[in-house]
Amino acid sequence: MGRTMGLDYGDKTIGVAISDELGWTAQGVEVIRRRKPEDDMERLRQLSAEYGVTNIVVGLPKNMNNTVGPRGELCIAFSESLRESLRLPVSMWDERLSTVSAQRTLLEADVSRKKRKQVVDKMAAAIILQNYLDSNSKR
Repeated sequence: MGRTMGLDYGDKTIGVAISDELGWTAQGVEVIRRRKPEDDMERLRQLSAEYGVTNIVVGLPKNMNNTVGPRGELCIAFSESLRESLRLPVSMWDERLSTVSAQRTLLEADVSRKKRKQVVDKMAAAIILQNYLDSNSKR
């Protein structure tokens, strides 16, 4: 069946999550510090191969009124280059509240500010992926 990779694409980082083989649960695996687009793609290619990824979900930040702003346009462009580079199907998933949700969970768990900064992107990717997996399992 293959695994699904979830990505939280940000200005400075890309949070990465991977599903289990059955496509039920999402686990944050890495935060890529963005350098050059080629380097980012290469790392994503390595992770895809390592985990046997067969499709990818990228969080699409929308405005609360459901429109796509500049940040969303960047994510769409990233998704298209990802599809071309990795030759895998790429879906977009509305991620409006994923980072907020990740931060709230970390705050409730009383994780220090420094530690939160290190894991929030990875956790946001896991939330995006988990929501995507949950919606697909209901079909």
